[in-house]
Amino acid sequence: MLTAVVSGFVLALLAPWLYRIARGAAGWLLSLLPAALFVYFAAFIPQIASGRTAAASLPWVPALGVNLSFYLDGLSLAFALLITGIGALIIIYAGGYLAGDAHLGRLYAFLLMFMASMLGLVLADNLITLFIFWELTGVSSYLLIGFDHQRDEARAAALQALLVTGLGGLAMLAGFVMLGIAGGSLDLTTLLGRGDAVKSHTLYPAILVLVLLGAFTKSAQFPFHFWLPGAMEAPAPVSAYLHSATMVKAGIYLLARLAPIMGGAELWQYSVTVAGAVTMLVGAAIALAQTDLKRILAFSTVSALGTLTMLIGIGTTPAIIAAMTLLLAHSFYKGALFLASGSLDHETGTREVNELGGLLRAMPVTGAATIAAALSMAGIPPLLGFISKELLYESLLHAPIIEEVLTVAGVLAGVAMAALAGVVAIKPFFGEKTETPKSAHEAPASMLLGPALLATLGLAAGLLPNALGASLVAAAAGAALGAPIEVKLSLWHGFNFVLLLSAATLAAGSAAYLMRRKIYRLGESMQRVSQWGPSRWYRSTLDGVLSIADMQTRVLQSGYMRFYLLIVIAATLGPAGYIFWSRVRPAMPQAPMDLRFYEWLVAAVILGAAIATVKSTSRLTAVATLGVVGFGIALIYILYGAPDLAKTQFAIETLTVVLFVLVLYRLPRFTKYSEKPARMRDLAVALGVGGMMTTLVLAVTAIPRESRLAGYFAEHSVATAKGRNIVNVILVDFRGLDTLGEITVLSVAAIGVFALLRLRSSQQKSDPPGDAQ
Repeated sequence: MLTAVVSGFVLALLAPWLYRIARGAAGWLLSLLPAALFVYFAAFIPQIASGRTAAASLPWVPALGVNLSFYLDGLSLAFALLITGIGALIIIYAGGYLAGDAHLGRLYAFLLMFMASMLGLVLADNLITLFIFWELTGVSSYLLIGFDHQRDEARAAALQALLVTGLGGLAMLAGFVMLGIAGGSLDLTTLLGRGDAVKSHTLYPAILVLVLLGAFTKSAQFPFHFWLPGAMEAPAPVSAYLHSATMVKAGIYLLARLAPIMGGAELWQYSVTVAGAVTMLVGAAIALAQTDLKRILAFSTVSALGTLTMLIGIGTTPAIIAAMTLLLAHSFYKGALFLASGSLDHETGTREVNELGGLLRAMPVTGAATIAAALSMAGIPPLLGFISKELLYESLLHAPIIEEVLTVAGVLAGVAMAALAGVVAIKPFFGEKTETPKSAHEAPASMLLGPALLATLGLAAGLLPNALGASLVAAAAGAALGAPIEVKLSLWHGFNFVLLLSAATLAAGSAAYLMRRKIYRLGESMQRVSQWGPSRWYRSTLDGVLSIADMQTRVLQSGYMRFYLLIVIAATLGPAGYIFWSRVRPAMPQAPMDLRFYEWLVAAVILGAAIATVKSTSRLTAVATLGVVGFGIALIYILYGAPDLAKTQFAIETLTVVLFVLVLYRLPRFTKYSEKPARMRDLAVALGVGGMMTTLVLAVTAIPRESRLAGYFAEHSVATAKGRNIVNVILVDFRGLDTLGEITVLSVAAIGVFALLRLRSSQQKSDPPGDAQ
């Protein structure tokens, strides 16, 4: 399993190079990896269906309980098959949709990176590993949504998705850490057996809130739903992949995965169920008012995600079975519809349903796939969407909480889905043919394979439901319930109240479709209300943060080094001084200061040289007196028995003086001084920080401490590092990487200074003589 995840990242690195070589055939070639991974995971179906699992682990940070561990059960297998199978179709589709685009190779890389990240997420058995892949999906989706980065709308949508899901992910990380504390482990397989301990822990409410923030932001639950429609700025293949079968369902996966650990409690049940029901209704209501095909599909996806969340919150066996069935049905029909809408836009030049009509003759394959997928979305037999709708109604009627409210909400959402299915299938392909910006014609084969195959799968799964139910649905539902179950899906359940609800839903949906123009007018009037919704909150928050950052930058980023030093010193001096005088000073031993005459003399020389450096108006005098300060420090090292350190100090100080002389020789003379108030301020800050550092050093040396490092360095300096100068050995051996980092920083700074000097020199040479000043 680790190889399956890593292979996606490796191919992502190679994708741009392969595209430059294979050009038009690159999509078909790159799709071979996700197709092979689909076959690889499909081979596990018999093993997983029989109740067995598969696992692999690689130690990473074992001291912290963090391992690269992966676990395959029914739930992760269902998601892995969707990720790889639909991923292969998406990559092929992208090759046709963006044929000739200069950045298509980059898109392939981003898609493969996202696929690998999603695989790692659903296969991860360790909470920290899961979080890392969770954030990788956020980063890769940011790159995908902002693929057309020259457009302001694409960049804004990508940033919005990243900020919303990223902040939720950080909250989720805190929840994971607390969950590890409550459950005594960070491994999901271990936590699955400790659900009672987690739910009875005092941290459970905080864990629940933090984890739900991560799941709700990722799966666009109200009030975080606004980022998903905005992400429709991405190209059609990206929208189909991220927002039908993968990224937005990561939160659904997390809820289903943690349900055996955290589910069953009243707080979980009400929080998850109510949030899902509200999202289901809000998404359906907003979708009805849309006329852009992608926005219709986006808001209907929000509604479907709310339905899945609601079912997981209910948590009964029928509800979880319905959730897993709807998960597969929605992936099939919504993936097909997103791809078909992309084909319509690509071949006609518009996605506005009011500008489309009578296209079935011009685009028969796209039309057939759209109609089949829309029938599944509406819940019409014999498609899988009908079975999932029947299971949904059955589970809502027997929900353990507020069953009447949930049933009414589910039926209303079903009516909206039926009406929307008519909008996306009937309006574009039937009726009078309309003039479109581009002459309509059928899409190329690469853009037909995906929608046709996904729509066919929805039909086949509806005709042969037990082939899916007895294996994949049963295994996935059993993993979400924490116990194996048997599932028997059927297309016909007889004449009952559920069938009556389904018929009423279709009738009401048909009426809503016929009244769609009135609904559009109502939606236009509601736009004024929605302007004050969560999307407005996000923009106001972001604008506020940027305003604060702008104000802070104007105050702190003055462009003067002395102000930067003043801010850093003042920010350090205040807290350090408070802690010292309140905590450290009372605990210091009150020992008399015992200094010899020559020590006082060296200190006086250092102090006098420092004052002379500050007061000097000559560059060379300032450098010389500054060197006296450094050599005085070296004398202190000698007096206190550190000759190796003194040798190093002498060498460094000599080199520094030479470099200062060479540099200052090219600088202007000291002729411009600051005003007296500024000098008094600088004097106060300098005396304050100097006094504080002196006091801290005296405090540290006054407290007796045993140092194991000193003896270790002395013992191993010659034997291990082959050096007698302990200071040098510490710098180049024991702390070699630290020293290398410092050298790298200095080298980069030197290169920058050299480049600036060369730039200035070249500009002076290119300026005309009259402009020399």
